Amino acid sequence: MKDKKGFTLIEILVVVFILALLAALVGPKVIGRTDDAKIAEAKIQIVNLSTALKLYKLDNGVYPTTEQGLGALVKKPSIAPVPEKYREGGYLEKKTVPKDPWGNDYIYVSPGAHGDFDLSSYGADGKSGGEGINADINSWEIN
Repeated sequence: MKDKKGFTLIEILVVVFILALLAALVGPKVIGRTDDAKIAEAKIQIVNLSTALKLYKLDNGVYPTTEQGLGALVKKPSIAPVPEKYREGGYLEKKTVPKDPWGNDYIYVSPGAHGDFDLSSYGADGKSGGEGINADINSWEIN
């Protein structure tokens, strides 16, 4: 007679229990890191947009106005002040102004209350203020 080899029901239940326990312990930590990654991405995008704005000013002597907005980085503005030395191809590599990691537009004001321009993301909730994942991310607060 051949020996039948396989797992018993108890062994399978023990393995399922261990996997469920690992998922319960590790899952929340991994999910929480997603929020941290979005905050870090927003900060990087704000730094990159700030650099593009500085290049715009270097070429044209002024920052885009609030009315011209960040769109001035990808398409030459047609409203005053129209830049005379606008860089062919714009100032952003991908030729589009990115949305923040939560799918909202960045808030651009020039002249800003905190410098030549203010650039912000309102966080996950898309509203001014908030704490944690909903906190504003501002260009003047990024080191």
